[in-house]
Amino acid sequence: MDDTVDLDRFASRRSVAYASRGMVATSQPLAAEAGVSVLRDGGNAFDAAVATAAALNVVEPTSTGLGGDVFALYRTADDEIGGLRSCGGAPDEATIENVRDSIADSDADPADAEMPFTGPHTVTVPGTARGWEATISELGSLTLADVLEPAIEYATEGYPVSPVIAHHWKAAENLFTDEHAREAFLPAGRAPAAGEKARLEKLGRTMERIAAEGADVLYEGEVGEAIAAEVREKGGFLAEADLAAFTPEFVNPVSTTYGGAEIYELGPNNQGLLALEALNLAEAVDAGEHPPGSADSIHYSAEAMKRAFHDGHFYTTDPEYETIPPLHEKAYAAERAEGITEQATPAAEVGVGIPDSGAEDADTVLLCVADEAGNVVSYINSRFAGFGSGLVAGDTGIALQNRGASFSLDPEHPNSLAPGKRPFHTLIPGLAKLDTEDWLAFGVMGGYMQPQGHLQVLSHLLDGDRSLQAALDAPRWRYREDGRLAVESRFDPEVLTALARRGHDVTVAPPSAFGGGQLVRNREGVLSGATEPRKDGVAIGY
Repeated sequence: MDDTVDLDRFASRRSVAYASRGMVATSQPLAAEAGVSVLRDGGNAFDAAVATAAALNVVEPTSTGLGGDVFALYRTADDEIGGLRSCGGAPDEATIENVRDSIADSDADPADAEMPFTGPHTVTVPGTARGWEATISELGSLTLADVLEPAIEYATEGYPVSPVIAHHWKAAENLFTDEHAREAFLPAGRAPAAGEKARLEKLGRTMERIAAEGADVLYEGEVGEAIAAEVREKGGFLAEADLAAFTPEFVNPVSTTYGGAEIYELGPNNQGLLALEALNLAEAVDAGEHPPGSADSIHYSAEAMKRAFHDGHFYTTDPEYETIPPLHEKAYAAERAEGITEQATPAAEVGVGIPDSGAEDADTVLLCVADEAGNVVSYINSRFAGFGSGLVAGDTGIALQNRGASFSLDPEHPNSLAPGKRPFHTLIPGLAKLDTEDWLAFGVMGGYMQPQGHLQVLSHLLDGDRSLQAALDAPRWRYREDGRLAVESRFDPEVLTALARRGHDVTVAPPSAFGGGQLVRNREGVLSGATEPRKDGVAIGY
């Protein structure tokens, strides 16, 4: 039987997973098992998070990799609430003028050049390896070498590819043109089929070097030399000095309240403020007073989301370069909510997205982990869009991200390109304090779906009092850049008709367009987890 057919359908029963010692939820079963194995071996939730993320680099290479970035939100057993931002910036030589001159056609005016979506100019400094290392050294209990073992074994020994990932792997057949890139990810000359065994030996060898020598080998050693050489040979500006200068940051989250819970997000350069503004706006117009999934709930939530997108997608950028308004404050939302009525706001009045960034449907991986000590973490590892820029660094097996595609070459835009500047990031791990001893790590991946997913999942949990799995199973909607309100076909047709009468341009989209969520909860010592039915993953504990 070919289980790659009808990937957008899911009808199998899932229930909330419960355990006492540890819980991992993510989008690929082997990766979840890697995290649980580390917990069983004495690691804590942070060790398991890195082990799971590293395994996802191998078993879900279509969405993440060492050539990307990593972010986290967490609550420790000592009741510390914190965040990790490990994302690099643009190369020092990557000025707007240099990039325009480099990418412009010979007969075109460089001033008319636009930031490409793939290629060497979209590669920013990868933050993953040093982010993993910082997570382990500051919060873990094992060594980096310990937690990389499962990923190395999957890469060198091989593993059977799961169906959704096999489907997305096909994009590599057109993206990768260099021989060494195709050898790394298309050794048979094509993408592997579901159930077919894949081996990523080059990536495995690089992970072995990181395990033995530490993350510096990727920033100041031979692996870093290969990364810089690959980009520069293709016409980009990334240099070894850019890699060597990179340092991860531990940051304080920002928060708001909704439905009696405290909701934490990462601040800029991520979409976290958008999620918080949308929650505040939804609260201001009483969206939660209506049953989740009803026409009233969707209408008022979508109107809240439109305004959060309009604000956040214009202002969100590297805070070291621009001043960003307090989008997460309730007073700000109260003013923005004044224009929300019973009718849909025309798309022409609400600008969404960063022009030509391609960020709307980007996808990545998310994992959530909890342990018996009380540590809870939401962890995200990304390469932006699929396999990224199309560049693979020499024989390292590292596919490099295209996160720089989010930059604008308009010097007046807040997210304009500048040397060292970090680009707008779609990635937002989530954390919620539901009660004194009740903590939730959560997230919903998928470009601009992410803050919309946060809003909807939290509404199902807090307004609808649904279980973790039911909150993920429920049909979703998303407001799109073109002004349409996309919905899953599982909604009641009467709901869709009511939305159309309110002025929404309703269109049906397949479930694959609505992101990938994971949830893990520690409620007074009882661990529970749920996983996205639109992905291959599982929530497992012990």
